[in-house]
Amino acid sequence: MNEGQRTVVIVGGGITGLTAAYYLQKAIREQRLPLTCKLVEATHRLGGKVQTVVRDGFVIERGPDSFLARKTSAFRLVKEVGLEHEIVHNATGKSYILVNGKLYPIPGGAVMGIPTRIAPFLTTGLFSPAGKLRAALDFVLPPVKADGDMPLGRFFRRRLGDEVVDNLIEPLLSGIYAGDIDEMSLMATFPQFFQLEQKYGSLVRGARRTTPKEQKERKGAFQTLKTGLQSLVDEVEKRLEPGSVIKGVRVERIVRPDSTYRLQLSTGEVWEADSVIVTTPHHVVPDMFADYPFFASFRSVPLTSVATVALAFPAKAIRQDIDGTGFVVSRRSDYTMTACTWTHKKWPHTAPPGKALLRGYVGRPGDEEIVDQSDDEIVRVVLDDLNKVMNIVGQPEFAVISRWKRAMPQYTVGHCERLAYIKRQMAAALPGVFLAGSSYEGLGLPDCIDQGEKAVHDVLEYLRPAAVERASNMYSNVH
Repeated sequence: MNEGQRTVVIVGGGITGLTAAYYLQKAIREQRLPLTCKLVEATHRLGGKVQTVVRDGFVIERGPDSFLARKTSAFRLVKEVGLEHEIVHNATGKSYILVNGKLYPIPGGAVMGIPTRIAPFLTTGLFSPAGKLRAALDFVLPPVKADGDMPLGRFFRRRLGDEVVDNLIEPLLSGIYAGDIDEMSLMATFPQFFQLEQKYGSLVRGARRTTPKEQKERKGAFQTLKTGLQSLVDEVEKRLEPGSVIKGVRVERIVRPDSTYRLQLSTGEVWEADSVIVTTPHHVVPDMFADYPFFASFRSVPLTSVATVALAFPAKAIRQDIDGTGFVVSRRSDYTMTACTWTHKKWPHTAPPGKALLRGYVGRPGDEEIVDQSDDEIVRVVLDDLNKVMNIVGQPEFAVISRWKRAMPQYTVGHCERLAYIKRQMAAALPGVFLAGSSYEGLGLPDCIDQGEKAVHDVLEYLRPAAVERASNMYSNVH
């Protein structure tokens, strides 16, 4: 380490770590800070779950396929690397819930399953008359009195009843986190629903008053890149300082014997750092910081395994075409799939003319064995499920199976309190070490990018006084 220069090491090269490296190096250049930044990634590529396959004119995402347009950090990063001209919005169209073997359109005006318009809710066949009547209790039930966290499912079941939750809310929300809403934390996932209930005394009333009336289908709510999201990773990586990224190397242990940190690498090397941004999944953190027992609670945070199945067909192979962009599956239905996107309709750029691209999802808490099956078996199961509702002729031209084993962190009840406790302990015992990534404060692309940006801010706030003082001392010594 050069005299007067401080070092920041970013552990993990997923989208969070990549974002942190980009913005930190940008700040170092623009503000002429006496800092260096290194990024170390255990695998041989950057981007984590962001992976794109381009084949025979198809653009297939192995991981996330888009990001919410209203969360601006993702677009900002896209613009930073000159890809804004590749941005496209999703095509709007009907989305469905598969319940008892039948596809039902999601009721118009539903926001994460919460009705904002009464008529579509009353006329849908998704719920029985008794289920609709039970949901109406939302208008008269008092807000819950709770000082702490609670399961997301319990919160919704109390307000809207089991039928609405099982047939509408659960398929929509659990798909986002690949989790069980009866185990998921309300405060870590959708605290805004709790706030609506507290303020308006009713979820429906609160959703109606806070949802913009003209949000109706001007543009899709999601964005992606025509070239695939992998192109964002590639462009960000190109802009990192030469020699600042090390791939295929694990950080095995981090200790603080004095005022700096020592990182033991899988190569046997030892790096020194003044500050560390850790963007790895939570389950590897306790071993990395083995001398700090307050990380032990991360061991009890579950991870689920999921797989996606992209199937390429001639368009004519889909005999029973359905007007829409895809469906999610009620947990009470007898299907292995949890959802299906008609990708060629939702994202027309992803398939050549005359072709169709379907993307099925399998794996859920308590039912993850399918992820370990062979590619042929997974394709067979998904096709069997699809043919119950779509009538597809023949086999796909090809399939791309993407397995994400123990890759989806579960924000279970108490997540916010657990994370707050660990961060308090870190501030005292490990000043200058910061956690960021999908295990912690949001797992969508914009959430991870936001955390990467915030980690850069935290590092600069931590190091700036010392860095400025050292630079000043160097100047004084020279003169």
